[in-house]
Amino acid sequence: MIMVRAIVRPEKSDDVLAALMDAGFPAVTKYSVAGRGKQRGIKIGEVTYDEIPKTMLMSVVKAEDKDFVISVIMKAARSGAKGAFGDGKIFVSEVGDVYTISSGICDSAPAGYASAGA
Repeated sequence: MIMVRAIVRPEKSDDVLAALMDAGFPAVTKYSVAGRGKQRGIKIGEVTYDEIPKTMLMSVVKAEDKDFVISVIMKAARSGAKGAFGDGKIFVSEVGDVYTISSGICDSAPAGYASAGA
């Protein structure tokens, strides 16, 4: 399984969520974050904004769906046809185990396996 974390412009997060839902990937965790990229923030007049508000969307998908999910996110999060600085980043990492708290089932374990004491 793969964890996809996308940091996007806040005004694009609803578009990304809708695109993922339409593509069959409804399970997403969303939270507000702040940070800066290579541009080191933004300067408007005399004021420098060191940290820019962003939204992080996190989803765990099957490894074979990784490229498709990334393309869905990129298409929905990009500003204009070519994109723009500040559109965000996508981070991909492997997930070892996924446990469902209510059932105690480990999704990455063989079928029927339940962890002890869940």
